[in-house]
This record gives sequence, structure tokens and C-alpha cells, in this order.
Amino acid sequence: MSKFFIERPIFAWVIAIIVMLAGGLSIMSLPINQYPNIAPPAISVTVTYPGAGAETVQNTVVQVIEQQLNGLDNLRYIESQSNSDGSATIIVTFDQGTDPDIAQVQVQNKVSLAESQLPDEVTTQGLRVAKYQTNFMMVVSLISEDGKLSDADLGNLLVSKLEDPIARTKGVGDFMVMGSEYGMRIWLDPAKLYKYQLIPSDVSTAISQQNVQVSSGKLGGLPTIQGSKISATIIGKTRLESVKQFENIFLKVNADGSQVRLSDVARVDLGPQDYSISSVFNGKPSSGMALRLASGANILDTTKAVRATIAGLQSALPQGVKVEYPYDTSPVVSASIEEVVKTLFEAIALVFCVMLLFLQNLRATLVTTMVVPVVLLGTFGILSACGYSINTLTMFGMVLAIGLLVDDAIVVVENVERVMAEEKLGPKEATIKSMVQIQGALFGIALVLSAVLVPMAFFSGSTGIIYRQFSVTIVSAMALSVLMALIFTPALCATILKASAGERSNRGFSGWFNRKFDAGTLRYTQSVGTVISRRGLFLLVYLVIVLLTGYMFSRVPASFLPDEDQGMMMMQVTLPSNASAERTQAVLEDMSAYLLKNESSVVSSVFAANGFSFSGRGQNSAMAFVKLKDWSARTRQQTVQALAGRAMQHFATLKDAKVFALIPPAVMELGNATGFDFYLQDTAGQGHEALMAARNQFLQLASRDRRLSAVRPNGMEDEPEYQLHIDDERARALGLSLEDINDTLSSAWGSSYVNQFMYQGRVKKVYIQGRASARVTPEDLNQWYFRNSSGQMVPFSAFGSGEWVYGSPRYDRFNGSSAMEIMGSPADGYSSGDAVKAVSEIAAKLPKGFQVQWHGLSFEEQLSGSQTPALYSISVLVVFLCLAALYESWSIPISVLLVVPLGILGTIGAVLLRGLQNDVFFQVGLLTTVGLAAKNAILIVEFAKDLHEKEGKDLVQSAIDAARLRIRPIIMTSMAFILGVFPMVISHGAGAGSQHSIGTAVVGGMLTATFLAIFFVPMFYVVVVRLFSRRKNRQAERQTEVTTHE
Repeated sequence: MSKFFIERPIFAWVIAIIVMLAGGLSIMSLPINQYPNIAPPAISVTVTYPGAGAETVQNTVVQVIEQQLNGLDNLRYIESQSNSDGSATIIVTFDQGTDPDIAQVQVQNKVSLAESQLPDEVTTQGLRVAKYQTNFMMVVSLISEDGKLSDADLGNLLVSKLEDPIARTKGVGDFMVMGSEYGMRIWLDPAKLYKYQLIPSDVSTAISQQNVQVSSGKLGGLPTIQGSKISATIIGKTRLESVKQFENIFLKVNADGSQVRLSDVARVDLGPQDYSISSVFNGKPSSGMALRLASGANILDTTKAVRATIAGLQSALPQGVKVEYPYDTSPVVSASIEEVVKTLFEAIALVFCVMLLFLQNLRATLVTTMVVPVVLLGTFGILSACGYSINTLTMFGMVLAIGLLVDDAIVVVENVERVMAEEKLGPKEATIKSMVQIQGALFGIALVLSAVLVPMAFFSGSTGIIYRQFSVTIVSAMALSVLMALIFTPALCATILKASAGERSNRGFSGWFNRKFDAGTLRYTQSVGTVISRRGLFLLVYLVIVLLTGYMFSRVPASFLPDEDQGMMMMQVTLPSNASAERTQAVLEDMSAYLLKNESSVVSSVFAANGFSFSGRGQNSAMAFVKLKDWSARTRQQTVQALAGRAMQHFATLKDAKVFALIPPAVMELGNATGFDFYLQDTAGQGHEALMAARNQFLQLASRDRRLSAVRPNGMEDEPEYQLHIDDERARALGLSLEDINDTLSSAWGSSYVNQFMYQGRVKKVYIQGRASARVTPEDLNQWYFRNSSGQMVPFSAFGSGEWVYGSPRYDRFNGSSAMEIMGSPADGYSSGDAVKAVSEIAAKLPKGFQVQWHGLSFEEQLSGSQTPALYSISVLVVFLCLAALYESWSIPISVLLVVPLGILGTIGAVLLRGLQNDVFFQVGLLTTVGLAAKNAILIVEFAKDLHEKEGKDLVQSAIDAARLRIRPIIMTSMAFILGVFPMVISHGAGAGSQHSIGTAVVGGMLTATFLAIFFVPMFYVVVVRLFSRRKNRQAERQTEVTTHE
């Protein structure tokens, strides 16, 4: 094959150019992401029950819907959250690989079956079913630079002008508005209602009857009489549009003939439909809209489209209103890709320098370097054909492939030069002879590396997706590299190299380097002879290395993904139960002031939302989105982890609030914070009090465990609630309707939706509610009167009473059972694997009927851990089988595989020295090291086998000669690979955690796989061949004896 292209170099060029063109065209169409779609698809169901408490929402809405959701295809788990503000969210998570569009349709159909069983107030508000992702993609905020607009004004502006266009933008999934648009608010005065003998339902009925849009038909509409001359639309009564019109709504006529209008019993104004969430940006009033990325959408394209949509609407905003993006995950995507691309070019430059150092010939160096763009561009073409994207994982694969792909070219060029120098042949003849010698080694290297990495592509779950990115990228590059080594590189060698190229210089730096290297080679050859002659001792040394490697591997802390600086941080704030929004706002102001002043060198902006947090909604909850300055504007010490530590230490002094710093994980789709996340599930149905007791017991035990830190419930503490008691018999005796009682209490103390009105060309909602001063204390219940069947007004105290009880402002459920979410982090010096083990040990001490259900990132980590042993085992097995097929021998592959522990020793040692963990990226680096260690062994074993079997040399001498002949290309290719990957080891900025993990593992592994293996591999070959040769001889002797006897 190679000879054909050596004879036809233009043909080889044509193939290389076609490969590059295909790859170049593919790059323009490849999407760009930080990571592929790793998170399993999820669908959310969002409902609102105005005026209802958390327990009411859970019992009347959430459980009804959950029961219908059973039986969904590929269902992984269902979780739900019911809040005291009447809102509830049900999240249905499916297995990886499920089509999110089909999943959404199935969930929508199931929810439709449940709607007939839901309260009318819920179905009237509507149920929202949308594709869901855990983390927010970005937050869009409106601020008033001149301070003329309040947060309520900005909320109305955001919803009226921006919400719909943004929600329609391609790639935007679910969203949440941190603010509210205007509604017509009817604030009822109980004293005036009593004066006119009215109740809230009278007001609702009057509004419903007089605020209507009537379809009145047409004048002369068909069919009509003959001779009709006109046709015109009749405009009947239309919806009201102003506060004045609502104030004039007629309610009743008094006995003296006077009229009672809405303004006589209530205050009417335009105000937010929902007062539960307010926000500030850098201390200024604002309103925000948090966006989630739709499943399968591209984050860079989506954020760009959102910004373009907002830019097109900028002219519709009032003067002085500015759009800010206080939370945006797209910069880290761009920065991560830029960092890897930078690393890629640094790797190419370093590899070029190494090749020039060893080859000492610019022509030879160019021959090896020219393969790089061909293979890289060709790999992009394969990624495009497979439906992959340009992301940090595929780009990491490219960086690893740099060292691998030049290996093949180096092997070809170095051997051609050696043949030219030793046998005094011309470039063409030397290339032909050289390719005959090394074709087997090239195929062997490709087979081994592919065998190591291909099994990755068949694993499931989020871990499987990560593995698959590396597997497809590196194997594609390797396949193209071998193809170019057989087609393109020989053609270049035959046409570019000169006959004198094989002669090494004896002058200058090159001469000094060659003399030193030759002297080192001589000492190395002597050392190899010593190792082989004293193989008993060195086999014992090898056994110690294997045992040490196994022990060190057990000491590497386990985790799923490394920590990353994503350029953002979130602060979760929780005040004592029943704390007011005013107290919470004071804490937010202090927090913002500290971050913007004391941490001004790191922090760019702070967007604080009062009334919302990941732990629940309420007046005592808040969340701050902290945007850090660009990585280029920060030093290596100014990381998000360092900022979080300082902030936690400072806010620990607060007496009125608990503040937790949440650092986004490496893959933000998998959660909102690093650490572990699970639900404590009440599988036996023992009730809320028993669940709270189990939770508190767990938290108490966790606080004593040195392996855990920041263990906290991701929920809200039970708080005092006022329980009403209605004496139904007494109420009926007084002539009261239970329906009127319930309606009055709901409307007065909660909020009752009536219908809609038109405002500035947009449909908005009408709500009635008691005025603020009439719903502050339990005694205010007696301000409200209820009309009986005789038209008399009856106070609440005549049939009702109340008492203070404890209840939860938030109820969680997981897989159909009551549960509580608990989050935490491993303590300093411990990994997430240690934390998971600690959690399991503590859970075993809890009463029966409670169990831990892992969730989110922790669920993926458990799935990853269960697959890792199988991955290692299958990879080694496939390598062995490929080598057995290549050498047509069951014994020789053993001499190659025995080198694997030597590479693993360096990988584990480097990771332990640097304090890193056994995560997914470490595992990829470990498997890559296994392949590379085997590659070096193949280069020696392949030549030793040929010298021994084909040239008839002594076994020991064949091993020594093979080691001497291949030491230079082994050192050259290994150093090229190590330096090609080294920029990942010292990287800084976005994505540095992942680069450190994989780079450190590979560099450490390659150092030992090179500088230990070159001594051990010749010995392994001799030991294995002699061992199996003796067995063959014994079997042959026995067979001869049997034949003679017969």
C-alpha cells in the first residue's frame, strides 16, 4: 500500500487535500458548546393555586398529577416542590437518550388526564408544561439608571415588552420572572363591606358581569333580507381599561336609592399581580427574567439570539432603562473553548520543537508537522458526520491526539533516516524498505490505542456521553494518523528528504546533543542487559511496583467531575421562619455592599432576588447571582472558590441569616452547586413529623463527621402557622353558606383572580384581596363579616376560631413519597466519593422506613462509579485480544500488557502529589496512558520479535538490540506527547480544572511509562518468550514420546 503512494506522491497529496477540505467545511457547520448534552432530559409541570398553602397544594394538586405520571416511557425519577405562595413544580426526569420532544408530549397528555380532578382555581390559572434544565442559562435584568422607575414598574415593563419575544426565541426553554406585570388590584375594606352589607363574592360577581367583552353580531349579517344596503359590525360592551372605569363598577342600590360603587368599598389601583419576588441590581431597583436552555439547544446560539432579540426591542424601552445580564453562562463556554484552542496551538508548537531537537533536520520536521493539519481537519469532518459538536471534551481529545498523531509520522521519518544513514540508500528506496519494517508496528499502535478507547463509546448515561466524546475524537484522529502514515508521510519522505538527511551532525548544539544521547543510549543498552541478566530481582521490583500502584490507587479520592471556575457564584440566603421581606432585604443590602466594595477586585455585579431561592420561596428566602470579572482580569489566586470561602467566612457573622455560597459545577446542566445532593425519602409513609425527626438526626450526625461540611437541607424549616377552625354546624345554624365562608377567607386573606382587562394593548388580570391593614394579625379576622341567608352580617368570631401550629412552607416529594432534599460538600482534604460513603454510613443509622435517593450530579456519580471497573476490565481485555490477533500469539501480548502498571504508577502518583481526584477526566487520562504505555512496548517488542524470529538472533540479544534501535523514537514520541499535553497541566482560567485533571494524569503516566518501561519491556519479552517456549517444548516432547510409543 505504502509503495503505491511512494510511487505516486501527487495522489497522496490529493487525498490529503480532500481530507483537509472536508474537515474545513465541516468546522463551519459544527455547533459550539462547552459540553455536549450531558444532563438527562427533564420536563417540568408548573402550577399556581392562588392563596393556597404548601400542604394544600401538595394534597390537592401535586399528588393528583403525580399519580397520572406513572407509566411514562424511560422514566428515571419524579420530584416535586410545593410552596407556601401557592406555586408548585413537578420535574419529571428521563433516562439519557430519551427524545425530549416525545417526553414533553407524553407528560402533557398525562397532565391533561389529571386536570378534571384539579381545583378550578388551578385550571383557571393554567398549567405550564415545558422542557426543563436545572440551572439557569442567563438572567436578563432591567434597571432604572435615573431611579425614576420602581421595581414594580420595571417588572411590568419586562413582562409587557420583553417576556413574549424572549420566550419565543429559539433555544429558550422554561423561564421565571423575578418580578411581575401590572394587574388591576382591588383592595377590599372590610369595614365598608360591612357597612353596605356586601361580601367579596358580590364584588367578584359585579366585576365579572360588567368587565366583559360581548360578541354582539352584525348589522345586515347573512342571511339577511333582500335589498339590504349595509353590513356593519356591532360593538357591544367591552372590557374595562382604566382604574376610573373599575372604580365606577356598580355593586348595589341602597334602600334610600343611593348607589354603591366599587370605589365605595375598595381602593383600586394598578399594581404587581404578584408581590412575592422583588429584585435589585448593584443596589438599584430592577426586575429580572431567568432563562433555562431548552433540551438539545446550543447555548452560544441561544444567548446570542436572546441578546439580538433584546437589542431589537431596546427602542421600545423608556429612556433611562438599561438591560443588564447579571448571570450569563455563555462567556465560560467561549472562554473554555478559547483556552483549549490556545492549548492546542501551544501543543503543536512544543511538539514541533521536540521533533526539531531530535530530528535535527528542518525537512524531516516539516514532514512530521504537515500531518497535523491534515489529521486534525479530517477529525473535525468525522465529528460532523457523527453529529458531534465542538466542545471542551472533543477539543481535549484533539490536544491528546496531537502527540499521538505525530507519533506515527515520527516513527516513519525516524526509521527512514536510520535506514538512509545505516544502509546508504536514497530517500525513495529507504522509505520503501522502512515501511516494510514498521507497517506492523503502526497497525499495532493504532489497534492498541483504539482498543483502549473504543469501549468507552458503549457506556450509558452522562458518563458514557463524556467518554464517547473522547473515544470518537481520539480514535478518529488515530485512524487518520495511521492512514496518513501509510499514504501521505511516506510520499513526503520520498520527495522531501535528502540522502544526507540521515547523517547526524557532529557540530554545534546538535553535535553535543547527539553525543550525549548516544552515550546515554550506550549506558541504557548496558542497563537493559543488566536488567535481563538479573531478571529475578527486577521481577520482584516489578511486583513491588504493582502492589504500590494498587495501594496508591485506593488512596486517590473519587469524584465525578473536577471543580471549575465558571466566572459566577450564587449566594443562598435564609432567615428565621416568619421573617418579613423587609428583614430579608436588609440582609441583601449588606451582602451586596460587602461584595461590591470589599471584593471589588473580583466581583463585577450582584443581582439579588428577594423571595426566591433554590431552597424554596417565601419572605425569609433570597438568592444573589454574583458575576465575577473576566478571568483575564483576575490573578490565579482570585478564583471563585477563594471568593466563596471569604464570603462564607464573612457572612458567618450574621445573626439574622444563614448564607451559603453555591459554586456552579463543571457541567452546569447537572445541578446548581458542587458537592452532593440527595433526597431523604419516607418510604413507609410515617408522616411529616417523623421525616423531620429523621432529617434532624441525619444533620446532627453529619455535623460530627469530619468528612462532611456545609450539610444543609435544601428546603425551609417548619414555621408557625395559624390554623382556622370552622364550626360547620354553628355556621349553618346562623344561616351561613360554607361556600361563602371559604370564598371570603380566600379572597380576603389570599388573593382571588376574577377576570381580565385591557391595558396598553395587552390583556392583564384582575385580582381582589383584603387591604393590607385588615390581614396582619389573627385578631384582624374579626374585621371580616359574612352575610347569612337573612341578609344579616355575621362576624367570624361567631362560628370560627384559630390556634398557632407548626407547619412547613415547602413540601417535597420524590418518586411518589414524601421526602426532603439535603445538600452538602466534602470537607477539605476529602473527595465527593468520601462524602458519598459518609452519607451512606449515616443513613444506615436512621430509623427504618427512611432511605437515601441520590439526585442530580450525585446520581450520575453513582452511575459512573458502577461502570468504571467494567470500563478498565473491558479496555485491557480488548487490548490483549487485538495484540493476540496482531502477533498471532497468546504469549507476546502479555509482555506488552505487563507494562501497564508502570504507566498507572505515574498517573496516580502525579494526581496524588497535586491533590487531584479520581474523576471522569482522570479516568480518560488513565486509559490514554494505558494505550501509550502499550505503544512504547510495541515498538520494542515488534523489533525484538523480527530480529529473533526472522533474522535468527539470540533472544536476549534481540531484546537488547531492539531496545537500542527504538530508544530514540520512543523518547522522541514520548517527549513530544508529554510537552504537547503539558500546557493543560499549567492552564489557568475557564475549564482549567478539567485540563489539570486530564493533563496531570497523562503527563505523570507517560513519564513512568517511558522511563521505567524502556528498562522493563525487554525483560518482559525475554521472560514471556522463554516461559512459553519451554511449555511448547515440553508439549512437543510429550507428543514425540506418545508417537514413539505408538
